[in-house]
Amino acid sequence: MSDKTQFYNETLKRHIKFEEVIDELLKYINSEPETQYKITVGTDSAGTNNTQFVTAIAILRIGNGGRYFWTKSEKIFCPTLQDRIYKETMHSITFVQELKSRLKDRLGEEFFWDNKITVHLDVGKNGPTKDLIETVVGMVKGFGLEAVIKPDSFGAFVLADRHT
Repeated sequence: MSDKTQFYNETLKRHIKFEEVIDELLKYINSEPETQYKITVGTDSAGTNNTQFVTAIAILRIGNGGRYFWTKSEKIFCPTLQDRIYKETMHSITFVQELKSRLKDRLGEEFFWDNKITVHLDVGKNGPTKDLIETVVGMVKGFGLEAVIKPDSFGAFVLADRHT
């Protein structure tokens, strides 16, 4: 992830760097430390050959709302749906790895004992992406992460999609 990567958050109403996203997540967790949290990362893109990838990082207070941050990539050439979905998946995996590494340094390993970070994929059992589910879920699991598909993968097809 580039130092130039900028995230936007509706609550803050400004762009921030990735390290500030980490600070904001920690501030949110520490404001109610007894609450259960789940973090999701999902990526979506427009259905064009030269497309930008939007990645959303959401933190949810289980049963009590949440916040999210999103970023947009430079345009990337993706000639097929399969290519776009694979690249979306790898964008999310990359963000989760970096996010988990930085949060672990600040929160400790025990924060992640119950799979608090999930990768939301823009694939589902209905529609043109159904044949890609097994492959992209396998990619995510291969990195030791938990994959979520439609209709439960709101981080990709709702949050990230909102900004494509």
